[in-house]
Amino acid sequence: MSGWTEPDHRSPVRLIALTFALSVPFWLAGAVAGRLSETLPVSALMACCPLLAAMLLVRRHEPRGAVKRLLQRVVDWRAAPRPGRWHALAIALPLGVMAGSYAVMVLLGRSLPGLRVSLVEVPLLFAVFLVAAACEEAGWTAYATDPLSTRWGPPVTGVILGVTWAVWHIVPYAQAGHGPLWIAGQCLYTVALRVVIVWLYLHSTSVLTAVVCHAASNVGWSLFPGSHYDPVVTGGIAIVVALLVVTAWPRPFSR
Repeated sequence: MSGWTEPDHRSPVRLIALTFALSVPFWLAGAVAGRLSETLPVSALMACCPLLAAMLLVRRHEPRGAVKRLLQRVVDWRAAPRPGRWHALAIALPLGVMAGSYAVMVLLGRSLPGLRVSLVEVPLLFAVFLVAAACEEAGWTAYATDPLSTRWGPPVTGVILGVTWAVWHIVPYAQAGHGPLWIAGQCLYTVALRVVIVWLYLHSTSVLTAVVCHAASNVGWSLFPGSHYDPVVTGGIAIVVALLVVTAWPRPFSR
């Protein structure tokens, strides 16, 4: 965002530690209360924790008004040059990965039901997942990505945050009833997606672009027919896409 610079003292390590600490009650609730739906455990409500962690750290360590500025960055539509182009790309990349996953499984001869997309269901899902993604990206992107990328560079930042993001999700994945192979494949996908999200953010300079990509990924996963989603296939495709985007256009815009 033009004229904006990351405060030097922001600590991604503090954010990660606080996010995990705040998530513990949700993990415990998930163990006791079960699921919100067939695919989502109660512990999925931990999506609010990166936002809470970022707000607590900003409020404690930064000048008055910093929390408001953090939240404004998450919803700033005009932060990116040609925002429509960037948001369209943020939607196309994860949905393209999901479509590619479906196509590969068809080519492998797997028996899959046809895709049934409701014109009512998609906007509703996107709206719900947009709120959840905004909560997460307030922490992972708006707070943590810039200080990490300054020190380690964009690809390594994507891997660091991606591994963190994946580990953070392991408890909900297990509470949703998934086995080790499914969880390993989904963690692979999660790391690749975070590399793409970091790339999108640093090139577009827009936190909202990261939010849109995150939400679109969740929509694509939710629309996958029945229980046929295979994260091992999807994760492999996502790794290829992540490698392509970071090698084809490696240099972000200067801030």
